[in-house]
Amino acid sequence: MDQPSFFIPLWADLTAVGLGGVQGALFASGFRGQRRLDFLGVAIIGIMVGMGGGLIRDLLLGVVPATLQSNWYLITATVAALVGMLLAGLFQRLNGAIVALDALVIGMFGAFGTSKALGIGLPIVPAVFVGVCAAVGGSVLRDVLMGLPVAIMHVGSLYAVAAGAGCVVLAGANALGAPLLIAAIAGIVLTAVIRILAVVFDLSLPEQRMLHRRKVAVETSTIPIVRPSDQP
Repeated sequence: MDQPSFFIPLWADLTAVGLGGVQGALFASGFRGQRRLDFLGVAIIGIMVGMGGGLIRDLLLGVVPATLQSNWYLITATVAALVGMLLAGLFQRLNGAIVALDALVIGMFGAFGTSKALGIGLPIVPAVFVGVCAAVGGSVLRDVLMGLPVAIMHVGSLYAVAAGAGCVVLAGANALGAPLLIAAIAGIVLTAVIRILAVVFDLSLPEQRMLHRRKVAVETSTIPIVRPSDQP
């Protein structure tokens, strides 16, 4: 049986890198921890968020990282990080923009990771695993570099759950005969929607409800929490 083929267009990969770079720089610029970040620190966070997912994806697949095969990846991530720094003042009070970009970046890297894994012949389950790792890789690197609790390990983020749901839908739809492009778009949309709803409605896994609830991700600190008791 022929394996599905998939090629990530350069413009699409660079779009994910650019959005990740902007989101990472916006996040780092708004950080108000004990240690303030200088311009270089903010730029490094933006670059790592932009390039981290693709690097982790290709390392897991055992291929030469695409981000190292073209000058445009590092250039795009750097320029995007600079743009993020310039926009930080404008979006200082629009923390939702950071969450929305974060959700979109997670969805794109998850879809690209799963699609590329399927394209080189990996079974569905390993392909989904690669996609999830690619989706959350940038945020993990960001949190580690900034000395923050890793968001996917704590209550209320649903990073991995959102990414996993999108990757499963992508792989499942493709296995049922849907074109990979359509399946990828569906996976990106589902991931972004779940992630945004998790932030806005303060959703978490049922098992986590027994834990002490606290905001651990800086980007969620100013998003209003909507609870059922608040509804009219």
